[in-house]
Amino acid sequence: MPAFPVPGSRRRIRSAHVMAAGCAVAICTVLAAPVAADSGTTTTTTTTPTTTATKPTIVLVHGAFADASSWNGVVERLERRGYTVIAPANPLRGLYTDSTYIASVLDSIKGPIVLAGHSYGGAVISTAAAANPRVKSLVYVSALMPDVGESGMSLGAKFPSELGTATKSVPYRAGGVSGTDLYLKPDRIHPVFAADLPENTARVMAVTQRPAATTAFSETAKVAAWKHIPSWFLVAKQDKTINPDQERFEAKRAGSHTVEINSSHVAMISHPDAVTALLLQAATATDPARPALAATGTTRGARAETALTGIAASTLLAGTGAVLLGRRLRRSRP
Repeated sequence: MPAFPVPGSRRRIRSAHVMAAGCAVAICTVLAAPVAADSGTTTTTTTTPTTTATKPTIVLVHGAFADASSWNGVVERLERRGYTVIAPANPLRGLYTDSTYIASVLDSIKGPIVLAGHSYGGAVISTAAAANPRVKSLVYVSALMPDVGESGMSLGAKFPSELGTATKSVPYRAGGVSGTDLYLKPDRIHPVFAADLPENTARVMAVTQRPAATTAFSETAKVAAWKHIPSWFLVAKQDKTINPDQERFEAKRAGSHTVEINSSHVAMISHPDAVTALLLQAATATDPARPALAATGTTRGARAETALTGIAASTLLAGTGAVLLGRRLRRSRP
């Protein structure tokens, strides 16, 4: 005689089947997660822009010897595309002071943010963006990108440039505080800082430059937001202020989406279209990959540990589902 289930047992069997299927889905999900986590982006790659529902606010931070007007051409192009743009004044008094100030500017902005920095401004945004979940992308334009414990000076020592021959030191006093400012020598601005701009433009830049305190370059980074936030990097191949090899090293280490152009140090002035295009990539990228850091064995180890933990949990879940299924089937028999 065939054994027929007692009334109601079919419903219990069906529920048990659903539970087992759910366990299987959980296993597949966890097994797939480490693959996605390891699929970081490498250098010299680009992303296809896609329109997002909410346009981010784009914040542009200038570097040493400059002011926010250095972003004028980029600001005009971004605003024509409907973006809200803020180009705050970088105090240029020291990495800790400047990054704290820029972080306070970010706190005043609602919604997602794309944060960009040129030159020394790159070091500032790397600190200012830390622990701010609304900063979705970082963009570096021929910039400093220090790791924890590094400074502009320590990076420059590894990758020498002509900047050391182009600056002069001037003592300052303000509000009972004294220190040393760095200025660019007027006759060195054109060849070292802005070789692809007209010489008369370089002369105006020499007169209107804003000095940077030496602490801007000597203070070491305490955090590195690019380790956790997707980044884009523009390498200026004709840069004599920051060695292009330093820029490539920084971008590769951070796993940045990278482009290279034939530009002097001030790419946002001489090539505003290229800089704007990179900013738009960062602004329109949907769910960009997390940084794939170079030489980060600790990170890969953490990923592996997380994967194993997830697999163990899913196996336990699947085993529990199988036991429950067996019990219900036994109970359904007469």
